[in-house]
Amino acid sequence: MALSCRGVCRGASLILLYGKQPVGVKASLCKPRLASIKPSSLWFVRHYSPSQARHGIGRSIVSRLKWVNEKYERFLQRRFPRFYALYNTFMTGFRLLFQDAKEVRKIVSRMLTDSIEHQNLPYRDMEKLRQVRRDLIKAIPLVIISVPPFANYLVFILMYLYPRQVLIRHFWTPQQLVEFQGVYHTQRARHHWPIVKGLESTVTSVQDSQLKSRLMELCSKVRRGVHPVVSDVHAVRTLFSGPPLGIKRMYADQMRHLCPLLFLTPRLPAFWIGRRLNSHALELMQLDRSIVRLGLHQLNDTELREACYVRGLNPERLSPGQCREWLTQWLQFSTHLKESETSLYLHCMVLLTVNYSKHPRH
Repeated sequence: MALSCRGVCRGASLILLYGKQPVGVKASLCKPRLASIKPSSLWFVRHYSPSQARHGIGRSIVSRLKWVNEKYERFLQRRFPRFYALYNTFMTGFRLLFQDAKEVRKIVSRMLTDSIEHQNLPYRDMEKLRQVRRDLIKAIPLVIISVPPFANYLVFILMYLYPRQVLIRHFWTPQQLVEFQGVYHTQRARHHWPIVKGLESTVTSVQDSQLKSRLMELCSKVRRGVHPVVSDVHAVRTLFSGPPLGIKRMYADQMRHLCPLLFLTPRLPAFWIGRRLNSHALELMQLDRSIVRLGLHQLNDTELREACYVRGLNPERLSPGQCREWLTQWLQFSTHLKESETSLYLHCMVLLTVNYSKHPRH
């Protein structure tokens, strides 16, 4: 006996709805009969999906791994406290490095999308790009060393024995950060007096008698421990845009003494050193202008100290107020400079810093 059209349609609709095959058909009724199904099981069938199952398994695995990791960290902290401190520093460093990478990607994406020039970026974005680029340059040798098989053991030894030379700032403890910044400032402070001496030696090649006397007076002030004012520096600015102290006219020895101020290597050809000094000085000048656009009062204490340190001043023994006072004076000087006066900018990383920590109120 053939099934009625109504019965076939009803059976098909039930099959599509519940995903079940009809168990049996009564010939007398000509209608499919479904096996007894509980409402709760039908709800599960309607709402079940493989993606949700995978998501649930993934969450379970992640939560289990987190629990194991927390238990392992508690074990290290209890049994090996010194190793735990090192381990915690490395894990924190990796998180900070990953966070910086995400921020840089957003900044670059915004620059490409909105066609923003680098010099028009906000101060914090510009500073982030500058710092991450320096970190990556420092990390490249370590990555190359770790490529051969089993070389990671050598890398760990180097990281433990030479954290300042090998590691980037993300993997330093707060105490190491202060200590290493002091070491780096001591290294660049060794070149302060050779730079001043180099300025004094160029006085004989200055033709203008008035500029010659002003340059001698400026060097004499610094020698006597007096902190010069901005007007003293601006009085000799023309000497630093052309001969004998322009960025392309300086002696090679003077340029090599300027390199440590920016933590650059002096072991390069003179023409290459000049180009690197010029590009880094221009970048700092752009950062100065972005600080002015942002407003100096918007910088917190950490940002203030970092800005002073990058520009040649050691803020270790200075209060936030003294750092703000010095940076205000520095911006008054730098924001009026032209791009051709990068040599004056670099020399003032000595002239306007070497005596400030001695007499911060003068």
